[in-house]
Amino acid sequence: MTTRATDETSSGIRLGLRANLAQFSLLVAVNALVGGMLGQERTVLPLLADDVFHLSAYTSALTYILAFGATKAVTNFFAGTWSDRFGRKPVLIAGWLIALPIPAMLAWGPTWGWIIAANILLGINQGLTWSTTVIMKIDLVGPERRGLAMGFNEAAGYVAVAATAMATGAIADHAGLRPEPFLLGAAYVVLALGLSTLAVRETRDHARFEAARHVTPVGSEHDGELTTGQITRLTSLSDKALSAASQAGMVNNLNDALAWGIFPLLFAAHGLSIAEIGILAALYPAVWGAGQMLTGWWSDHIGRKHLITAGMLLQAAAIALVAAGTTFGVWATAQVLLGVGTALVYPTLLAVIGDVAHPAWRARAVGVYRLWRDGGFAVGALLAGVLADAFSLTTAIWAIAALTAASGLVVAVRMYETHPRL
Repeated sequence: MTTRATDETSSGIRLGLRANLAQFSLLVAVNALVGGMLGQERTVLPLLADDVFHLSAYTSALTYILAFGATKAVTNFFAGTWSDRFGRKPVLIAGWLIALPIPAMLAWGPTWGWIIAANILLGINQGLTWSTTVIMKIDLVGPERRGLAMGFNEAAGYVAVAATAMATGAIADHAGLRPEPFLLGAAYVVLALGLSTLAVRETRDHARFEAARHVTPVGSEHDGELTTGQITRLTSLSDKALSAASQAGMVNNLNDALAWGIFPLLFAAHGLSIAEIGILAALYPAVWGAGQMLTGWWSDHIGRKHLITAGMLLQAAAIALVAAGTTFGVWATAQVLLGVGTALVYPTLLAVIGDVAHPAWRARAVGVYRLWRDGGFAVGALLAGVLADAFSLTTAIWAIAALTAASGLVVAVRMYETHPRL
């Protein structure tokens, strides 16, 4: 028996997808519920801002995305630090406890301030729960299958976003914008809190097990003794792969804020029904979500960099097609292409972080990356709103298409290949 096998047996810890399949599958299910909490807003809330609260300025109407993105970005950073300090499971449970009042606030909140407050809580919920499920899956699978693991994680979340967006659109088309569409979110919270409390197991010892056997290249600065400040600088600026991934993640979610807040308003302005808008709102995350199961696995075989570059450029082309289009068919094609481009990028960026970061500080690196990535929601809401108010909806869309293309070129020039075998 090898030393590694002996160590695994004596510690009771084994790394790998097959060895941890039950817990991994449970975490996939929990992350689907995380995505469902986000999906309950994708179709209904932009229309709610216009039809119920009569917010005529686009910047004002997108304040809920700004509040969500800013809160989630900051919470991501602390989620990584707290996961290292207190363990993954307590952070996960805390995220679901914070989510308890959100559906009621969305369903019956009397003013727009209640909607903004609900999205602040949603940002905290998403930051704690999504970050933690990412970290826990990376802990369990070890270095060989990170791309596949992230593909499953993000697929579960965004397929649930799509399914819930379509479901709430259909419900709203028949029962109205409130309160019925948000009752789905209430069911998600109760189920997820029960699973996280009763069935999910702590995975921090898996990261410690991997860290004890991690081999750091001679002369590498990426060892296990870095402070949080050093990790923040590495992930944000000094490491070419980590920093390129951080900016790409930010721009990716910047254009997701556009899809969330501006696209439904554009579609409504061209006379589409709520049900049709719900279908378009679901197409993008559905393709994105399902595609990640393939693209995460694919990045484990051909590497990360080229998939990310291609994905960002495809997203830019898809967003430009939305700006140029005027019919349901063109927009549906654009949403499918946007989903494919995002699927190429999303799990692969997380795999880059897992490749480069030492297991001892990987959770904090994930937190810093997700700080930048989800900060894109806030930047995107503000940028799209200001441009739409100053010029037009299509001007805002064209501008973000150009920014997305520029981000892909940054990855092509700056990022190095990070896959261990490549």
